[in-house]
Amino acid sequence: MTETPPPREGLVRLTHVMYGLHAFSAVMGVLSSAAVVTAFLTGWPSILAVILNYVKRGDVRGTYLGSHFRWQIRTFWWACFWVLVAIVLVLTVVGIPLAWLTIVAIGVWVLYRIVRGWLALNEGRAVDG
Repeated sequence: MTETPPPREGLVRLTHVMYGLHAFSAVMGVLSSAAVVTAFLTGWPSILAVILNYVKRGDVRGTYLGSHFRWQIRTFWWACFWVLVAIVLVLTVVGIPLAWLTIVAIGVWVLYRIVRGWLALNEGRAVDG
């Protein structure tokens, strides 16, 4: 097996910052009247973090940080998808309770993904999944 070089320290720091931006948006959803997932998807910190993920993705390719960038990007876009599903459920009117449960479940899932990814980053390892 070929060993990959460790990522530059600045990129590790940037990845921590991006997790912090995502966490800030999600926590604002917990502390405000917004749902976690809507704060996560529409808050400027998360949007900025996803933009940084795309811009810096090439710099981390081949390092364990690449998995964290994929993890954050996928979390964002899957949350978008499930919010769209919840919106469709709301439009059916009878699906409103299911839409509400979907929004809550997505919020818990987003918080889980932020915590799990950030813990893996703190340990200096790739996030699997």
